[in-house]
Amino acid sequence: MLSQLLKSHCLPLAATFCLFAQGASAKTCELSIEGNDAMQYNTKELTVAKDCTDVKVTLKHVGKLPKAAMGHNFTLTAEKDMQAVITAGMQAGLPADYLPKDDARIIASTKVVGGGETATTSFKMAQLKPGETYKYFCTFPGHSAVMNGTLVIK
Repeated sequence: MLSQLLKSHCLPLAATFCLFAQGASAKTCELSIEGNDAMQYNTKELTVAKDCTDVKVTLKHVGKLPKAAMGHNFTLTAEKDMQAVITAGMQAGLPADYLPKDDARIIASTKVVGGGETATTSFKMAQLKPGETYKYFCTFPGHSAVMNGTLVIK
């Protein structure tokens, strides 16, 4: 029966790889973070288990101010790319959620949300390199100085 399954779903030369892929289980881990009207995230560290294959991050703006006045987003990059992405995001402006378009340095990002709004993003753990430090931050102008933290993999 397994032989028939492999023949019907896999190329003969790739049968071993297909069997491995079929046996592998994906694990989506969910993280949440809040931003407020005092220009703060509620945590300076988000921890994700190293056995996760996918990560879903939900940002909730718990304040009341609109996004044009006190908007927040969640952006994840390697630490070395953080400042360059922030600078490029300021040039992109609010219509682009203060994010440079199609920037490969951005691992994950949400749209800018205002008070009472929520946004979600996701990424694959395979995008992260061992030994690299990853930072999350808000790209709304001036916010990243205090609205930033570290993604920790354990």
